[in-house]
Amino acid sequence: MTGRVRAVLALGSNLGDSHGTLSLAVADLVDSSRVRLREVSPVVRSSPVGGPADQPEYLNMVIEVETDLEPYEFLAHCQAVENEHHRTRDVRWGPRTIDIDIITFGDYTSDDERLTIPHPRAAERAFVLQPWAWMDSTARLDGRLVTELVGETDLAGIRPYEGSYTQWVP
Repeated sequence: MTGRVRAVLALGSNLGDSHGTLSLAVADLVDSSRVRLREVSPVVRSSPVGGPADQPEYLNMVIEVETDLEPYEFLAHCQAVENEHHRTRDVRWGPRTIDIDIITFGDYTSDDERLTIPHPRAAERAFVLQPWAWMDSTARLDGRLVTELVGETDLAGIRPYEGSYTQWVP
């Protein structure tokens, strides 16, 4: 790939100071001349999906960035930010200080085990789709409007979060 690509990332946290961690993770993701923040969604609270039953609820958000990194370089960048915030991978869908998923990366697609794009479960996750739809009502995933996909998900566990990230919008 050459040039700059727009990517959509989903961020979530349910351990420690989740609000602060999301804030710092966004700053760390764009603390490079190679990644520029374009849009930021509102933050939502969500019930955990999968994983251990007794974990705390999550704070989730979606951002759009522009980058000239190649897909696997960008994945490494996102994982480095997760590592900076003490992300561990002990239990699948378990509690975590931060989770950063690449949802889309321009028109790039991949079925690789390390990097599947578009994200294979994004179209089913209200905690990704709702903030994304609020951020960009024209966004598409796999050719469908994200606003349509939201209507096909269970929004029962999704609630607005009282904090605001609008100060990051360019």
